[in-house]
Formats: sequence, C-alpha cells, structure tokens
Amino acid sequence: MTEQSAHKRRSVDWLIIGVYLLLVLIGWVNIYAATHASEAGSILNWSSRAGKQFVWILTSLSLAGIILYVIPARWWEGLSIPLYFVVLGLLVLVIFVSSDVKGSHSWFDLGPIRFQPAEISKISTSLLLSYLISQPGFKMSRRRDFLLAAAIIGLPMLVIIGESETGSALVYAGFIFVLYRAGLSGWWLAAIGLVILLFVGTLTLGAYWPVLMLAVVLTFVNAFEVRSRMWRRIGIGLGFVVVMSALPFLMDGVYAHVQQQVDLMSTRFWVPQAGESETYRWAFLLKVKPVYLLLAACAGMLPYIGRYAVKNRDGFLMLSIVVFLVGVLMVFSTDYIFQNVLQPHQRVRIEVLLGMKEDPAGVGYNVNQSKIAIGSGGLLGKGFLQGTQTTFGFVPEQSTDFIFCTVGEEWGFVGCLVVIGLYLFLIARLMTDAESCRGTLTRTYGYCVAACIFMHLFINVGMTVGLMPVIGIPLPLLSYGGSSLWAFTILIFIFLALYREEKKYF
Repeated sequence: MTEQSAHKRRSVDWLIIGVYLLLVLIGWVNIYAATHASEAGSILNWSSRAGKQFVWILTSLSLAGIILYVIPARWWEGLSIPLYFVVLGLLVLVIFVSSDVKGSHSWFDLGPIRFQPAEISKISTSLLLSYLISQPGFKMSRRRDFLLAAAIIGLPMLVIIGESETGSALVYAGFIFVLYRAGLSGWWLAAIGLVILLFVGTLTLGAYWPVLMLAVVLTFVNAFEVRSRMWRRIGIGLGFVVVMSALPFLMDGVYAHVQQQVDLMSTRFWVPQAGESETYRWAFLLKVKPVYLLLAACAGMLPYIGRYAVKNRDGFLMLSIVVFLVGVLMVFSTDYIFQNVLQPHQRVRIEVLLGMKEDPAGVGYNVNQSKIAIGSGGLLGKGFLQGTQTTFGFVPEQSTDFIFCTVGEEWGFVGCLVVIGLYLFLIARLMTDAESCRGTLTRTYGYCVAACIFMHLFINVGMTVGLMPVIGIPLPLLSYGGSSLWAFTILIFIFLALYREEKKYF
C-alpha cells in the first residue's frame, strides 16, 4: 500500500460508515420481524419485503462505493445547480403523471420500481444551499443572500406540499438550523417556536391565552434585551399578567349572573318588579368575550409604546409591536387555516394528537397499537420474532413508517436506547467532522445531512410514541423502501467523499 493510498484510507471516517452499516443491518432484521408472519420464507426470500430490502442494501453499498471511490468529489459542487432544477422539475412532473396513493401524488411507477423524487430533493437542496453559502462574500444578514437561501429551501418544500406529502415537506424545516450555523439570527428560531406555540395554544385553549402569552413574552424579551429600566418593565409585565389572568374567571361570574337574569325574564311566569327591567341592559355582556377586553387593553397601550419607541429610536421595541400585531392576526386566522387549508385527514390527526378528539379505532388506531407494542416490550423486549403485536400485524405500515415499534416490542427499552443512541452518535459525528473542515461547502453540507437525519428521527419516533401526528415519514436506514435507503446513502456518502477530498491534503 502506497503512502498516498494509506492517507486516503485514513481520511475516510470509518466510524460513520460503521454506524451506517449497523443501522442498515438493524433495519433489515426488523423488517423481516415485522413481515415474517404474513410473508412466508426466510429472510433472503426475494419475493418478501426483507428479501427485496436486501437487494436495496446491496445496491446502496454499490452506490456508496461509487460515490466514495469513483466519482470525483469536486464534481458535486458543479452539479449542484443543474441537479437542483432537474429534481425540482421531477417534483412538479410527478403531481400530474402519478397515481393517487393514499391522497398523495408523489411516486413515479417505473414497472417493478417505484421512485419518490421528494427523497432525492433533500440531496439536491443540500448541495445547492451549501454551494450558495460557500460563495465569497455571502452573508446571511444581507437581505438578498437570505432570500436566495430561503428560496432554495422553500421552492421544493412548497411543491412537495402540493403533492400532499406533508411529512416530507416538514423535514425542510430542519434547514433552519443550517441557516443558523451560517449566521442567521437566533431570533428566527425563537419566532418559529412562538408560531408553533400560538397555533397549538389557539387550537386547544382558544384565542385569549395565546394572545396574553404573546404580550407577556414580548414584554419580558424587551426588558432583558434593552436592559434600560429592566425591573420596572418586568414589574409592569407581571402586573399585567396577574390582572389579565384573573379576567376570564371574573367574566365567567358576570356571565353566569347575567344569564340567570335573562333566563328568568324569558319565562312566562315572571312578573317584573320595580327596577328589574333594567337587567336587560346588561344582556349584551353575554356577547363580550375576555379576549376582546384583552385586545382593547393592548390597543390602548400600543400608541403609548409606539410613541416611546419612536422617541427613543428603539428599533427592537418597534419590531416587537409588529410581531405582536402579526401574532394576533395569526391567532385569529388559526381556525380558518385549520378548517379550510388543512386536509380533513390532517385535521383529524392533529385533533387526536392534541387530545381534542378520541379515535382509537380510526385515525388513532396506528398510534394506539404502536404504543401498545413499544410498552409491552418492557426493558429487554420479548425477543426476536416473539412480538405479538408484530407477529399478528396489529400495527399497519409496521415495516415502513412504524418500524420503530418493532424495535420497542422485540428489543425493549434497551433496544430503543441503542437505536436512538446510534442515530445521535451519527448526527454528532457528522457535525464534528463538518466543524473540522476548512471549506465552507463541506461544512455546510455536513450540517444539512445532520439536519435531515435529525428531522426524520424526531418526527418518526415522535409519531410512533404519540408525540407527533401520523404524517408518513420513514426512519432513516431502518424503514423498508429503496427510495429512502438510496437517498440517505447518497446523502451521507457525498459528505464522506467531500470530507475525504478535503482531509487528504492535511
């Protein structure tokens, strides 16, 4: 072995490859466990899902070798632009030529093979985003650069939503962490978190408490950001919270009293006494909601706050006013979005997830059976091929979207911990390698790979344990399916090729 080839060998991160192989092996074994009762034969029976997955594994390993040792790593930078637009075209084309699969138009049927371009789009988006960020003079704080980065992420995401592939589109939210590493302000992450809280809070609690929470959060953020008269602002904020928190309960008492009087007057046996007809004047209070009084209080304070911000040239306070107004608009449009924008099956899944509706025999069936399977596994599991939920097929899609519950039932808490630990190690290793790179393209691409894997892991595992809605997204390298396995293999090994190309000179 020459010194050059030995150096190339050392520049490959074999730990990432080892974890990759372990996860693929675990996935293959658990696919067989999930399907052995319904598909007779051994694990290498080519007509079964486990046998087909083995073929996909072999082809994936071939792809990995080609990417790592045949294709020059420098080509990926030049391919980033044409590859992005080719994949974007495929995403649009599949909407019009594909058949409906469970309400989704996202699969090309190529004879015995089905291909989902949404899986490949993560690769093309990661490459082009990395290429953009690596350009000399790029600054995330510059509006033009930020809008270009947002467009690269947003275009395929919107098309995938048009395919009714909400799960695949949600993965793109993970690129916000890549933009943060590239210099995006942390306030964007806070804003996204606030939007999620407002949406969920409005659905479960109504409009009053989310609006109050928004006002309180912005008050305290301004107090800590500006520092000027911080404790005075905190005191005002606390007083506002106490008064407004008591308002709904006070109004409930008023409603009860007025409703009692109105009901009394509406009975045919009521004989008005002196002064009792005046009670009708208060009937309008039944139509006054606490949130209207809260908005009135905020509206009365906004001119004073705005004048103070202009006088002191406090741009952060002015931005907070804008955020509050946009947040209120979002709160009052949540019901319209929920009822008219989301699909019926998406609404039901969110309602079941948030406890707004019980549907254990319908939409909630998958999650309910999945939780039973994972819970019944205990500490060490029931053993390989011994899971009753798995063997008798109680969990639909168990070899694909719900493969994690097979791990939980047959390998128990320890098995789940090992699998999640392998994923976390893989993500951490990708970020560590990325940080050690001098080239911006390789570093950014490494973060893109880590973000994609993290989002898939977070959504899929959260879905199987009932913490996320069922949106049909595979667990990387474990779930059955050639498109997913190929996509993640290419995604990971392009990074390894870029990493090796850079490290072989140092």
